[in-house]
Amino acid sequence: MSGRVSVAVLGATGMIGQRFVQMLEDHPYFDVEGLYASERSEGRRFADALRVRDHTYKQETLDARVSAMDLGRIARNCRVAFSGLPSGLAGPTETELARRGVAVFSNAGSHRMDPHVPIVVPEVNPGQLSAVEDQETYGGGGYIVTNANCASTGIIMPLKAMLDRYGLRQVFVSTYQAVSGAGYPGVASLDALGNVIPYIENEEEKMESEIGKMLGTYSGGRFEHAGVEVVANCARVPVVDGHTESLVVGTEASPSVGELSQALSSFRGEPQELGLPSAPEAPIVVRAEADRPQAVYDVMAGTPPGRGACHHRRQAQESHGYYSSSRSRTTPSAGRAGAC
Repeated sequence: MSGRVSVAVLGATGMIGQRFVQMLEDHPYFDVEGLYASERSEGRRFADALRVRDHTYKQETLDARVSAMDLGRIARNCRVAFSGLPSGLAGPTETELARRGVAVFSNAGSHRMDPHVPIVVPEVNPGQLSAVEDQETYGGGGYIVTNANCASTGIIMPLKAMLDRYGLRQVFVSTYQAVSGAGYPGVASLDALGNVIPYIENEEEKMESEIGKMLGTYSGGRFEHAGVEVVANCARVPVVDGHTESLVVGTEASPSVGELSQALSSFRGEPQELGLPSAPEAPIVVRAEADRPQAVYDVMAGTPPGRGACHHRRQAQESHGYYSSSRSRTTPSAGRAGAC
């Protein structure tokens, strides 16, 4: 079919890569040219590396063979690469692909804070995509765009809705993050079961820096971070899939609970306006029950399933507190993923 874009999936044997493959099956815009991973996976059937348990792939996808990473082949054959590589490998690999003219959309954190690399959640900051024009590789057609850390992704849309409607001064967030956030096979069971691990390396720093960048602006060749104070406290809990986050926010205005609920549930972004094929119909799902959201019930919230962040709201004095339950979202405009 003419006009379709040829893409590569990097790290196709990992959880993130397999979510990319899931979202790209039968996609109206993209054709998957190849599934790429390390040399030890060369020639392996995709089915034999499968870690995803909640999706049934097409047989032709299951029978596809994984290729060893070949940057020359990718650059020759693909306009786009979706990267599910671990951060240590992602940094140099993505840089080289961009240098060779490939548009790289990355789940890794290696380039998130680079001076001209946008961290994009499509409903929140699509205008920041203009930053790629200032990347050194842009003239040759290559550039890098990243998504956010998983815990930042789960709350950035409601924060954007509140910032636009009521102004936002402070965000205090405590996270209760599933073991899947550490990637497959996750946290060792003897560490996780019956336990709360009150430390996730670099997670709090990521949230505090990324949220300000995403809620800010890009102009004159630089990012201006939003003037919002963010304080994060992150913990790993014995939940398989679905992060829960508790927030207290300070706003410039003082909306009622009903007004805040309406602002969140009515929030829409550019993906919804454009009718993009994998965009959630309602990116924020508001639950009124006192005991929701819960990961076991709400991790698949939204339409399509799993592509909306579920929230419960309550009011406390002049601040507003609420809980969020979500899965991370991969790059082809809204999906879920397993690692941060």
